[in-house]
Amino acid sequence: MIATACLIALAAISLALLLNLYRLAVGPHALDRVLALDTMVINAIGLVVVLGIWFGVTIFFEAALLFAMVGFLSTVAFCKYLLRGNVIE
Repeated sequence: MIATACLIALAAISLALLLNLYRLAVGPHALDRVLALDTMVINAIGLVVVLGIWFGVTIFFEAALLFAMVGFLSTVAFCKYLLRGNVIE
């Protein structure tokens, strides 16, 4: 039962990643691309968590936390760069 649910979740998250990749490549504005990149990080976190549940390994959850921290910092840095032109004042 868990394996089937994980398989369905992996397929849905993979589809979402592909759609985000499309938005990242075709996005009309830079802000759309930043949002697509942020959503891709969130989907990658979901993918890692689902793999951790499926394999029963807890190290994947720590990797998901690291992805979350790096994703948040990169999104803030991209947005600050787009709004102000520099990251560090």
